[in-house]
Amino acid sequence: MADQRKASHWIGGEWVHSGAEKESINPADGKAIGTFYDGGSSEAQQAVDAAYKAFRQGTWRLDPMLRTTALSHLADAYAARLKDVIDTLCLENGKTRYEATFEAQFIIRGLRFAAGLATQTFGRVLDTIPGRQSISLRQPVGVAGLIIPWNSPAYLMIRALAPALAAGCTAVVKMPSQAAQSSALACEIIASVPEIPKGVANFFVESGADGARLLVDSPLVPVISFTGSTHTGRLIAEAAAKHMKRVGLELGGKTPHLVFEDADFPSMLPVLEKSLTVFAGQFCMTGSRLLVQRSVAERLKTELAARLEKVTAGPASDPSTDMGPLIDIKSVARVNAAVEDAIKGGAKVIVRGGPSTLPHLAGGAFYHPTLLEVTDSKMPIVQSETFGPVKTLQIFDTEEEAIALANDTEYGLSACIWTRDCDRPLRVARELDAGLISINSWANLAVEFEEGGFKSSGLGRLGGLASLEDFLEYKQISHAFIPGAH
Repeated sequence: MADQRKASHWIGGEWVHSGAEKESINPADGKAIGTFYDGGSSEAQQAVDAAYKAFRQGTWRLDPMLRTTALSHLADAYAARLKDVIDTLCLENGKTRYEATFEAQFIIRGLRFAAGLATQTFGRVLDTIPGRQSISLRQPVGVAGLIIPWNSPAYLMIRALAPALAAGCTAVVKMPSQAAQSSALACEIIASVPEIPKGVANFFVESGADGARLLVDSPLVPVISFTGSTHTGRLIAEAAAKHMKRVGLELGGKTPHLVFEDADFPSMLPVLEKSLTVFAGQFCMTGSRLLVQRSVAERLKTELAARLEKVTAGPASDPSTDMGPLIDIKSVARVNAAVEDAIKGGAKVIVRGGPSTLPHLAGGAFYHPTLLEVTDSKMPIVQSETFGPVKTLQIFDTEEEAIALANDTEYGLSACIWTRDCDRPLRVARELDAGLISINSWANLAVEFEEGGFKSSGLGRLGGLASLEDFLEYKQISHAFIPGAH
């Protein structure tokens, strides 16, 4: 990792050292782990120009077998550097080693799946009437602007980049400053694959939003893929609409666990705990809402509270750590303010948690798990994405009430159903407004299937066959045959 401590941009197949040099911080102790060049609109424009040149002048868009080979070899390259990816996520992103390993393994799986997709962009031909033939082609739209979040930067970057490259697009990837070291490592791995031409994949890092705005506004970038907050997603969609460009958005979530009275507690409780503490709740599918049937509510409060109070917060370097830090100290203050407001608004404290006061965690962005009981679904702590280890608990009596409570939010990314009833899971799942439903599990997604949200949780899908759709254009060619023509 020594050669990755100074992170640069990767544009046109070259390292670009421009922008102010700033520090990359380990959120577990607040100490610098390296530096990065903080880019903006200048670097974004360079990257767009390089990607556009590679798209128009190269053969990448025309050669699906090249793309299949390149993506397959990129998967091999990641497999060879997987330990480096995991180490970087632990150090820069604050993930525990288990969490970082879980994220990293999706990278290889996603790339191998995308390698197969690269040859699935064919169209169709039909003799519509005698003497006339119609052809439907699917061709890459051009330069794809990919705006990546900091919370799972290694995989979420690949989740967007892999289908874009499989479709034949070239790409400009905007990486957040909190993941500058992960970005530099990704560029080094991509650069090691000779089948990926220079300019096909370009990366710049920025702490601000000027470069991202340029991508959204540029006439040379016909498609934007963004993963992040619903607020920012709306701004991107509004700006992109002015240019009639397509937008794929995976936005916020407020995942409910629907716990029915016949749920299997021994298998459920560890998952309820982890759904809150994985990456300290900084996950779009964090299980932040707990809806529990009245007859088992007291038992669940008692047993879950006992588990949450025993969660050990700490750095990834400590093997006893159950939960890592938030991304920075500002996030600790933000999450705590939301909890304090909820308590003032009537939420009942079951487990308070809160900012860590443990001496050995001083300097780190640690926030201990919090569990609040609420009766009003309209409270901000229920409606807004907290992005921290805070879970609310509400009680329901009937299946219909549980469904109504689960859907009483602007979000619709995921939901979980806990029951041993054979018929209830699919019956309830059909009524839930969510893109991913996990039955007797949580966030049980597969890269081979479509992932995305309902309502304000987004537009379009990543993963699965549909992941190509944002990056392909349809073209109909109608050919009338002239009698006697040669």
